[in-house]
Formats: sequence, structure tokens, C-alpha cells
Amino acid sequence: MDHETHLPNPHDVARIAHGISRPVVLVGMMGVGKSTVGRKLAGLLHIPFVDADDEIEQAAQLSIPEIFSQYGEAYFRDGERRVIARLLGENGENGRKVIATGGGAFCDPETRKLILDEAITVWLDSDIDTLVERTARKGNRPLLKSGDPREILTRLREERMPAYSQAPVHVTSGNVPHSQTALKILKAIDECL
Repeated sequence: MDHETHLPNPHDVARIAHGISRPVVLVGMMGVGKSTVGRKLAGLLHIPFVDADDEIEQAAQLSIPEIFSQYGEAYFRDGERRVIARLLGENGENGRKVIATGGGAFCDPETRKLILDEAITVWLDSDIDTLVERTARKGNRPLLKSGDPREILTRLREERMPAYSQAPVHVTSGNVPHSQTALKILKAIDECL
């Protein structure tokens, strides 16, 4: 489904925002733009934005790379699930907020069920070239430290696609302004509601 044509105008944005009664959770690969696009989306909807990775770091008092190196991925995923459950359960703005999750969060079956049951779930997708270029900008990607980033991202994307494809809303993020991707998400949500 192509959401690029006929992007919502300000009147449509207000109408769509009024119809959203649950958190909007962005899932997808690292580097796809969940945090940046999520901030834009939250701004359009006039609701809070929360980055689950930031919340995990605050709760653990450690960076994500430190959590991975000291305790491993399984420990991280368990803490991630608890943080996401807390974020989904908070009722500020009547529960309405935009939450950006880490790339692997939605692949955990318990976390995925929680998000699907409690939120409007949006799979933000992108091609491998875009993911490689964007992830190269930050050195805080523990899963990319063990080899060639392109090969790792290609393998992870293929492995995670069955989980991501369970999200009822799917929007592709490319080399367009993040605000345009946020408007594409709104249009896709409107079509799903």
C-alpha cells in the first residue's frame, strides 16, 4: 500500500489524532528512524514521545552496550519487556503517546503480544542500504560490533521480518524528510482505524 500520495492535511491530522485512543508503538530494524520519526509523529499528534531504549538505560543506570556486555542479550530483552509494559500501562494523556522500541523488542513473543494487544503497532521498514548508512552514524549498536554491518543487518532483517509483518500498519521509510514519513504513518493509521 502506497501512503505517499495524498498525505494528510492539518484538518485530517487533527481528525486522525482525535481517533487515536491507544499508544502508537513503532517497531522495526535499528536505523530505520523510529526515534526521529516517532518524535515528529508525536508532535503532529500533540502527544508525548517516549524512546523505550532511553527508558531502559534510565532504569538500569547503564547504557545499552553496557547492559549487553555485562549481562547479555537475554537479560536486556527481559528488562526491555518490563519497561515497555510499564510504558503501555501509564495513563498520561489517556494512554496516548508514541513509543519507539528497540529493533529486537517486537521479536520477543511476549513483548510482541503485549504491544499488539495494547497499542496501534506500526512497522517502520527500510531497505538495507538506508539501514547501513544510518546505523553507521552511531557507534552504540551492540549487535553490529561482531562483523560486517551490512551482512548482520541483512540477516537480522530477514530473521525479524516474520515478527515485524504481524504489525497491522506497515510504512516504508526512505530518503525523505522524517516529517513526510510521520504523515505517511498517520495516513496508514487512519486507514486501519
